[in-house]
Amino acid sequence: MATATFDTLRYANRLKTAGVPDKQAEAESEALSEVLEINLKELATRQDIVELRKDMEQVELRLNARMDAQRENLRREISDSKAELIRWVVGVGLLQISLITALLVKLLPS
Repeated sequence: MATATFDTLRYANRLKTAGVPDKQAEAESEALSEVLEINLKELATRQDIVELRKDMEQVELRLNARMDAQRENLRREISDSKAELIRWVVGVGLLQISLITALLVKLLPS
């Protein structure tokens, strides 16, 4: 937890010097001290930041591993799709050759 000191007496004296009534100056300095104390509890320490960085590095490593696995899956699927496409093209080509040959045989006089 972050720690800092706030001199309420010094702040109240500054307010009094500026013409703020005594009671009001003391109340304002106490209120500001409470606000600063609450806000300091919410501040991150160096240790918090170091731990957060470590956690983020671990998350990054896991994400990179997942992305690598997804890339590999995508490569595999693309490769499979290419092979299947080639099979279809070759099959359709053979079918066309067969049809053309059959038509030629039928149309040519014997």
